[in-house]
Amino acid sequence: MDFELKTLTPARICAEKCDALIVLVGAETWTGADAVSALAALAIKAEDFENKAGKLLNAYRPPGIAATRVLLAGAGDGSVKNVRSAVHAAMAALKTTNVRHVVLSLVGMAAADHASVRAAVLACADATYVYSTTKSKPAVQKLQRVVVAVSSLASSRAGFDKGVGLSKGVALAREWANRPANHATPTLLAQAAKELGKLPGMRVEVLGPKEVAKLGMGSFMAVAQGSEEPLRFIVLRYDGGTRTEAPVVLIGKGITFDTGGISIKPAAEMDEMKYDMGGAASVLGTFRALAELQPALNVVGLIPACENMPDGRAVKPGDVVTSMSGQTIEILNTDAEGRLVLCDALTYAERFKPRAVVDIATLTGACVIALGGVRSGLFSSDEALAQSLAAAGDSSLDLCWRMPLDDEYAEGLKTHFADVANVAGRAGGAITAAKFLQRFAGKFPWAHLDIAGTAWKSGTAKGSTGRPVPLLVDFLMGQVQPARPAARKRSGSRA
Repeated sequence: MDFELKTLTPARICAEKCDALIVLVGAETWTGADAVSALAALAIKAEDFENKAGKLLNAYRPPGIAATRVLLAGAGDGSVKNVRSAVHAAMAALKTTNVRHVVLSLVGMAAADHASVRAAVLACADATYVYSTTKSKPAVQKLQRVVVAVSSLASSRAGFDKGVGLSKGVALAREWANRPANHATPTLLAQAAKELGKLPGMRVEVLGPKEVAKLGMGSFMAVAQGSEEPLRFIVLRYDGGTRTEAPVVLIGKGITFDTGGISIKPAAEMDEMKYDMGGAASVLGTFRALAELQPALNVVGLIPACENMPDGRAVKPGDVVTSMSGQTIEILNTDAEGRLVLCDALTYAERFKPRAVVDIATLTGACVIALGGVRSGLFSSDEALAQSLAAAGDSSLDLCWRMPLDDEYAEGLKTHFADVANVAGRAGGAITAAKFLQRFAGKFPWAHLDIAGTAWKSGTAKGSTGRPVPLLVDFLMGQVQPARPAARKRSGSRA
């Protein structure tokens, strides 16, 4: 689907030929003489339409308007959140039609700005996404073109460009998370990363079992040893800053399928454990967006990818392994495997001397109980980093919530047989998991995003959400250092 940004007046919108015209209706008074304004004003006056976010009114070939269909979409007070709801509802209504060319009008909305335009583009892409990779007859995307109509290019261009870049990143994250495990093995995930390596500013390195063993990643290898699928440790680099600039490191949990290992999960809904690489998918999606947006900073992505299977070689409850950091870990529950692959990745991140490290993982069911599917759990040992991530969640509408990291929560991780156990009791499970990771993140500012409740949806809406790609991209864009003014040359004085 192609997006285009265009400046249009109300009169020109009426003359724009398209299959569908979506008009966002906010709190403004519609007093214009053009046909669209007249239609909106009449519908509101007759109380056949209200501007509540998500409310729609359809019209077919209305007089004076060149579009075949017109959808009035309520946008409430015109806030970014309401714009997203309005566009999503309108595009979802067109999803099953033969519409190929849509004009989306934000003209006349007093609150419309770059953030609203970005939200509108993302909502278009989200509402029209269709997974078809493993279907015998792939669905054909009928919608080919969306023209976003605005009053001013100057106030909209940055938001439009960011929205288009983000939409590609979110789509990639959703695609890989939605694939069944036999179509998204660690090897295939590494191939997807290599494809990203062909894009501007990107480099990719993939380590296999021999290289990982040489590094001493005993914790990561323990999780992988029960599977016939070989592990992969994926290293992505985006070089947008100077060579001396410290990078931000993103670490994505890449468990391409999680049976729970010997501590096997219940059969019900176990198919959804293909989503246990949602953190890895979000890192891939973020790097796809970086390739589009080309910010001036350096970013490293680390993805420890493997399966967690109950083979005869699988790690057993009570086994003790040695992590890359040298710390020994008693594995009391093999279903707490995400933290075991992440801890070695955190140690590996030290070599980049990062300015910050953020790990992203579908880590605990406890976080789903705590926060549901609305907000991701945010844990951080650094106040400034936590504030930056929380602000990015707010600005991107990809929300998170700060969770505690009191030292007392780590008491349950004590054991007689190793330096640390991989689980504590049931109470505060998301927090104790974060406390485990914190042990391996003492040499840099660190944050952990538990996305177990936000990375995918179940039920009739089953599928990946692509979160938290928007949050991560907003966070990274906020890390770009302002350009320093060039030093003035002193003019030489004459004797």
